[in-house]
Amino acid sequence: MQSFLSEERYSPTYNWLVQSKSPYLKQHEKNPVNWLEWSPEAFEKAKREEKPVFVSIGYSTCHWCHVMGRESFEDEETAKLLNERFISIKVDREERPDIDSIYMNVCEMMNGHGGWPLSVFLTPDQKPFYAGTYFPKESRYGTPGLKEVIIQLYDQFTNSRDRIETIAEDAKNALNQAERARGKDLPSVNSLNKAYQQLANGFNSIYGGFNDAPKFPIPHNLMFLLKYYHWKKNKHALHMVEKTLNGLASGGIYDHVGFGFARYSTDDIWLVPHFEKMLYDNALLLYVYSEAHQVTKNQRYKQIVEQIVSFIDREMTNEEGAFFSAIDADSEGVEGKYYVWSKEEIMDILGLEDGSLYCKVYNITENGNFEGKSIPNLIHTNFDKVFTSFNLSQEEGLVKLEESRVKLLEKRGCRIYPHLDNKILTSWNALMIAGLAKAGQALQNNTFIKKAEKAIQFIEQKLIQDGQLLARFREGEAKYQAYLDDWAFLLWAYIELFEATFSYTYLEKANMTAEKMMKLFWDDEAGGFFFTNIKSEQLIVREKQIYDGAIPSGNSVASLQMLRLGHLTGEVKWMDIADSMLKLYKQEVESYGAGHTYLLQSLLVKEMSVKEVVILGNKQEKLIKKLHAKFVPHITILAASDQNDVEKLRSRGYKQINDDLTVYVCENFTCQNPVFTVEEALKSIEIK
Repeated sequence: MQSFLSEERYSPTYNWLVQSKSPYLKQHEKNPVNWLEWSPEAFEKAKREEKPVFVSIGYSTCHWCHVMGRESFEDEETAKLLNERFISIKVDREERPDIDSIYMNVCEMMNGHGGWPLSVFLTPDQKPFYAGTYFPKESRYGTPGLKEVIIQLYDQFTNSRDRIETIAEDAKNALNQAERARGKDLPSVNSLNKAYQQLANGFNSIYGGFNDAPKFPIPHNLMFLLKYYHWKKNKHALHMVEKTLNGLASGGIYDHVGFGFARYSTDDIWLVPHFEKMLYDNALLLYVYSEAHQVTKNQRYKQIVEQIVSFIDREMTNEEGAFFSAIDADSEGVEGKYYVWSKEEIMDILGLEDGSLYCKVYNITENGNFEGKSIPNLIHTNFDKVFTSFNLSQEEGLVKLEESRVKLLEKRGCRIYPHLDNKILTSWNALMIAGLAKAGQALQNNTFIKKAEKAIQFIEQKLIQDGQLLARFREGEAKYQAYLDDWAFLLWAYIELFEATFSYTYLEKANMTAEKMMKLFWDDEAGGFFFTNIKSEQLIVREKQIYDGAIPSGNSVASLQMLRLGHLTGEVKWMDIADSMLKLYKQEVESYGAGHTYLLQSLLVKEMSVKEVVILGNKQEKLIKKLHAKFVPHITILAASDQNDVEKLRSRGYKQINDDLTVYVCENFTCQNPVFTVEEALKSIEIK
């Protein structure tokens, strides 16, 4: 960036995004706006020219980012206003979540809400004095237009500088205030019951999910409820999980032709999605459907797991086994165009008999359910009733529907495909690796585990350079110091891979990952993990994130995974770290547990009677399969058949007896006498 901004190279009409590899920034490289990337040089330029800074934050599959781009950033008049009055910076929130998080917090403090595109106006020293989301080009319906905002804010910056500086300093102080340490004791056990009740109060008893539209899947809420059910034997907790998973699988939020889940539903019944597909949603849903299958043995959940993997294989995996970030909601500038159907299209493709069956099952009608077209869904479908009306058995009907789906998928492939954001993010790839490893374990499917192992190899080979973990890879370039989410989610991935394979290399890598997280991110004074590491660019505040939004926070994931790591390695220090994080965020957890359901899983596991099962020697496959097929969050499993691994466990006091299957069951750091058969082991573990 330095060479491009040097005086001899600088042209006032040049858009510097042409040099970026971010798919989002590349979408704006031909704008008449003189965009810069976020850099020290950009702010030096603002200081030199005494101009305020306009920061536009979004991502490449964001529908309203596209709208604002077309309306304003491609418009010569608006661009001229920006170029004359502001230094304009484009930020890809998926590559720079550190910048996005800080200024999203500002937007929410100033307006009570946030979203993308995020539009923030800064002083040259990065302090915010105004923030919003989508601005139309012209003012309308009480919403100020971007042209008006540009003119008025520049006038205030120029003529009322003291007032602007006061607002900016107050905003910065508010951010710093939020980072103070709180809490010296663990949250009360009742905070678990309170979080459960908060979820129950917002539960939609007809269609599943929580709270009003727009409705997001939020898989970690379901993970919490599954553990809560396991702990309390609370059947309503399990009911809420099943109702939600069934509703998601039936709704239009699920792609019934090509599989995979969209980001959220715009209504209460999961019918009309925001059509973009994100890697992280599908990774977390893959994980929770796998857990739900362990609990219920519902074959539909197994089918959804297999279908998610099929979709990821086909549309979101590169040749080296890593995973792309997202698929846009729009194609040809129209939201959902790639995914919706008219009844006439269905009948033309499938013919009268099969087309009528498909339309009846998937609620395809003449009038449609989305802007005159139909989103396939099973929300009100009664399979038995439909198949009976077509004189088909269940088996015959399902075969016909699958044949029709394949034909529709092939035909859909002829349409113009939505934009694919093909960057590789360490954090989201780690989530998918964890999901695949869990799915492979729960469904006894080694192919899924192999896919997870291939993806982790990509991260190790392409995103670790000179011992440093980086956040993004695209077109041969790895870039940006990894954030807490990258490290915490990678820790999760290594632990899941270990539990799926019992390869001690993964456990060693998990331990090393945790050690590096402590060195790079831990706050020695107040506790908790900062979002950026000590080597990262210094922004106006070094944040700690704890709220579990669409994705669980890095602190929450670190807490639970370090607790698991402590039980796997016998290192009490990792359990102590998990405790310290629960203490730090006691106030948040006790006041609104439903917003911290991933973190609360640490407290749930602590309240369970955790058992350690150590399996040594040959003929252990049957026992491992039995345990993997069950939902047992209170059980830590260590297994070894290879002599080197047996020796590692021997050093922890576990000895194989008579070269035969030997199983130790330990609780509260005290072990029972070893047993030597699968039946004895299951009885000792108290599993049927």
